[in-house]
This record gives sequence, structure tokens and C-alpha cells, in this order.
Amino acid sequence: MRTAILVDGGFYRKMATHYVGLVPAQKRAEELVAYCRKHLVQKDLIARTDHGKKRFEHSELYRIFYYDCPPVEKNVFHPLKGTSVNFKKHPTYLWMREFLETLKTKRKLALRLGFLAADEAVYNLKPDVVKKLLNGSKELSNLTESDFSLSMLQKGVDMKIGLDIASLAYKHQADQIVLVSGDSDFTPAAKLARQEGIDFILDPMGHPVNDFLLEHVDGVRSYHSRMAVDLMNEEC
Repeated sequence: MRTAILVDGGFYRKMATHYVGLVPAQKRAEELVAYCRKHLVQKDLIARTDHGKKRFEHSELYRIFYYDCPPVEKNVFHPLKGTSVNFKKHPTYLWMREFLETLKTKRKLALRLGFLAADEAVYNLKPDVVKKLLNGSKELSNLTESDFSLSMLQKGVDMKIGLDIASLAYKHQADQIVLVSGDSDFTPAAKLARQEGIDFILDPMGHPVNDFLLEHVDGVRSYHSRMAVDLMNEEC
């Protein structure tokens, strides 16, 4: 069985940070590849030898497709500071550059990059801060940088995922597709793949999944519960 693994990068990075925290860029890249390769050992296809011992079925990796956006390089105006923020000097910019460069060196991993709509980027007050301002529990004069969040839309990422699912299915380049994401927008693509005879597996990494999406996949399989344990074993 040939397995193609498609990773919604923004989703993966958010969930990985939630489970094991912030780590250096190279380590996160290694972690990503190791996480994806867990899907190649299929415990739901366990067979037994003639001697009664368990034998795990292994899939052949067709390719890991990683979808994300390179870091923004433009300045974005911050309303509290009254000046623009230069993201090229921000630590997250350097981290993301190193992360993507490391992924480029990985065997059987393809980067599918969209872009961040920097021209539409804006700093907004967080919803809970707005509530406090409206009910009088917080004053405008007490606002800090942590009360704001940057809103910046990804462009082209979801479309690339959908197109690759369709291409893999129509060309039968893989027998199985594993999608690491929690986005229900991919339901039509999942339906199409199944109609072409592809075994479609969803990995939401413990994130709640829309029932409509669950209806149109062949199974749900995640390894997020092992991430912290694997990190501890590496450190030991």
C-alpha cells in the first residue's frame, strides 16, 4: 500500500506547540517527519504469523506533502505603538525560515507554499479584551501589546491541498491518503478521493472534528498522545 501524507502546516505547528511546547526549528522539522512516518505502521491492519505472533503491516511512503506559508517580510502597523512592526527582525521570522529550509532537505517531502496576505494584515484587539472594555473592567489607557493579536490570512494553501488530493486520486499515485488537519473545508476533496477508491484517513491530532467531515472519511487515526512521550525519550 502506497501512502501519501498531506499536512496542513499551520494546524500541525499549532497542535504540536500545544502538546510539547516551542522547540527549535530543526527539532520541529525532525518531529514532523517522525510523526508522519508513524502512519506507515498500520495497527488497524495487524496480521498474525503462523506462530500466532502479531505482525504489523507497513505502508510504503509515496510522499509527505507539507502546506504552509513563508514568513511575512513586510511591516505591519501596530495601533498601540503608533509605528510599524518589522517582522524580519522578529524571532518567529527567523524560526520559520529555518524550519522551512530544514524541511527542504528531507527525503520524500514536498513543500507546497502559499503566501500570507501581508497587505491585508492588521492588529486587532482580542475578543476577551473587547468584552472587558465594553463592561468597564478595563480602560483604554491600560492596554498592552499582549491585548492585540495579528490577523493575517493564508492564501492558496487550502486550494493546493484540495488540488493535490484530486490529483493523487485521479492518477492513482497512492492507495491511501492521510490528511493531518482539522478543517472541514476538505470534505468535498475527501469524498472525491473515496469515490476513486482511495482509502482516506483523517488525523485531527485530538482536535474536535465536524461530524460532516467524519461521515466522509474511511477512518480517524492520530498519534498526538505519543508526542510528549517521544520528546521525553529523546531528551533522556
